[in-house]
Amino acid sequence: MEEKIDYIKLASNKPKGKRPYFHDDPAVERVLNITMAIAGELAVMRERMDSIERLLEKKGVVTREDIETFVPENKEQEEQRQTWHAEYIGRVLRIVQQEQEELENPDKSLEEIANDINEM
Repeated sequence: MEEKIDYIKLASNKPKGKRPYFHDDPAVERVLNITMAIAGELAVMRERMDSIERLLEKKGVVTREDIETFVPENKEQEEQRQTWHAEYIGRVLRIVQQEQEELENPDKSLEEIANDINEM
């Protein structure tokens, strides 16, 4: 008899070592972690949809195995996926990038920036 895999337990396994934190507020850290997990899942789903669309265009019918084993046929298709991923991550992390740019090239004082962040 084949052993069942407990995917929920696997997903909640803690890595060894101390967890890196990027924010002082634990609530903000949790929301960021949840958001990034969802962003990762959506990126995978987008890539699978791209595979399905390409297979349907080529073959007119798709099996689960076709989807699981799909590899982009050429460099152009791979570059399209890489471009989508880069643009997607850019959109997801846009606010972080904008805040970093503002800190590097402030139009406002640090106090004004801190007040803006606190009002979010």
